[in-house]
Amino acid sequence: MKYISVIFSILFAFLIPICAIAQQKIETYTYDLADYDGEQSQSKVTLVECYMQQQKIWTPGSYQHPIPGYCEEYTWVDQATDSIYYQYLFGDGTYYSVAPLGRNDLKWDTQIVDTKTTRYITSINSNRIELVFKREKTNRNVNPLSYYGKFEGVMQEMVRNGLVMIKLNHVKSDKADSSPFFPINMGIRKKGREISNLQKSKMVLTTHIFENEQICWGKEKPTLTEIPFDTTLHYAGGTLILKRVMLPRLPEHYQTFVELRQRSNGDAYDRTGSVFVIPNAGTMHPSFLDAILYHPDSLPTVTGKNGERYQGIIPGISQMQKYAAYYQPISSFHPGPYFPPVELMRFFTPFGVGKFNDRVYIDGLEWNDETFYKQEVTDLKPLLEGEVWIGCFIGNYDGGGHIVSLDIKSYPNDYEWVLESKEKHIIVPLVNTCNVLEMAGQNYGRIFGTDSLTVPFYVHESDSTLTLRFISTGHGGWGGGDEFNPKENEIIIDGQKRFSHTPWRCDCGRYREWNPVSGNFWNGLSSSDLSRSGWCPGTATQPIYFDLSGLTPGYHTLTIAIPQGQPMEGGFSHWNVSAALIKHTYIEPKD
Repeated sequence: MKYISVIFSILFAFLIPICAIAQQKIETYTYDLADYDGEQSQSKVTLVECYMQQQKIWTPGSYQHPIPGYCEEYTWVDQATDSIYYQYLFGDGTYYSVAPLGRNDLKWDTQIVDTKTTRYITSINSNRIELVFKREKTNRNVNPLSYYGKFEGVMQEMVRNGLVMIKLNHVKSDKADSSPFFPINMGIRKKGREISNLQKSKMVLTTHIFENEQICWGKEKPTLTEIPFDTTLHYAGGTLILKRVMLPRLPEHYQTFVELRQRSNGDAYDRTGSVFVIPNAGTMHPSFLDAILYHPDSLPTVTGKNGERYQGIIPGISQMQKYAAYYQPISSFHPGPYFPPVELMRFFTPFGVGKFNDRVYIDGLEWNDETFYKQEVTDLKPLLEGEVWIGCFIGNYDGGGHIVSLDIKSYPNDYEWVLESKEKHIIVPLVNTCNVLEMAGQNYGRIFGTDSLTVPFYVHESDSTLTLRFISTGHGGWGGGDEFNPKENEIIIDGQKRFSHTPWRCDCGRYREWNPVSGNFWNGLSSSDLSRSGWCPGTATQPIYFDLSGLTPGYHTLTIAIPQGQPMEGGFSHWNVSAALIKHTYIEPKD
């Protein structure tokens, strides 16, 4: 009996904790979340699961098709060891954690509401934050905002600037199963800033177009007529690089930007640059690609009153179509209209940044190593989907030229990947006088000296909005040249002056640090300081937008008129003008 008693004592000692564990519950606290206007949404909740002294805090994903780079975030709290872990699980199977992470710089004012309820108040970036906690019989501490620190009781609500942003909705209990509550492996340990950068980089969709490519004079023209994907080719003596890429179709909420980095590799002067896409390239329609592969004279030509011929600057019927028998490779092309290239970005190189940084030293100035241009092109997104031909041009006759890198980046504004839209976004290229095939024989935009430039366009009944995207910069000569004199650009619709724009930049001196070999004058100014017609050395020219909504359905005409200066002292003035019509067309819902 003595031994039996001992055995029962031992079994009883083990059974007590086992039974205790079996009786443990997982309590789930559900908090409703609100938007910035304080409007509560039951579809947006934060859950806090509590098991003994351990807690799991997360916001369940309500996204059936989350965007690439989306990650699930979990907060794990171990109150027994006073530890907090932040875990990030990405769709590609990688996961990371941060520990510890929290704020210890906040000072909280405490208000006793009643014997069980306490309000904590602080200010963060001029926002008043209130946390209301209530102590319960279980003595459990529950805080869905563990980042703010430790508080006694269960959080009832968080109020920001008088609006309830988080509110406890309900609590439920479930039996705990036998699986471990805490993760065995939290993932790769990272610092808080590293995680933040990682989250952003995975969500931003980046396409590397050009990487340290040289744009210079002297590169051989390739003999290819069938352009492979993801291969950089050099044309126009090497002053134009071209690549055929495949870009994804994105939901409407993405914002798209082009990023360009440029440094001198031997050319010391400020040059015109252009990043552009070629409409209809690779299709059965004529396109600017024909001029690149053959000659600019294959494009539709406008002849000015002075007899000058300007190739490919407006839509029309190409010379190849007119004389298809002489161009056997394209004789089967569909006789559709030609459209000029659409500029993503007009940019200007500074005087010798990078290559010539050691040539001149000026007190108080430290030369930059490169120029960086970033410009939003979301409005041109229809041209940046599927098979796209992207070119970059810098006009120069230098053997070293310039080195450029180009990326296209798209940033999400939602976590849901939905491609449906109630509107169709259409881009109609109208004008481009920026002669990116300058070194292959394409004429400068000197037509405005003797003519205005007119192009027709069509308005459909379903077009809800019409916007003209317009870029204009003046060039040529000292003193009397249009580069250094403001000139009014008239936008004429159907023969009536509708808008007026005078391109002018008077902040060029701000970019002195990018112009190491800019000429310095006796009066203390540099040539890069001088104001110019819509551009500065080292900057990108921003598009101007004109609202053309309200035009009746049918054909209309756009006319651009500029009082271009007369040739003088062996030089001439010219204007680089590009214009595209952005149309939003309402789509009838399907039955």
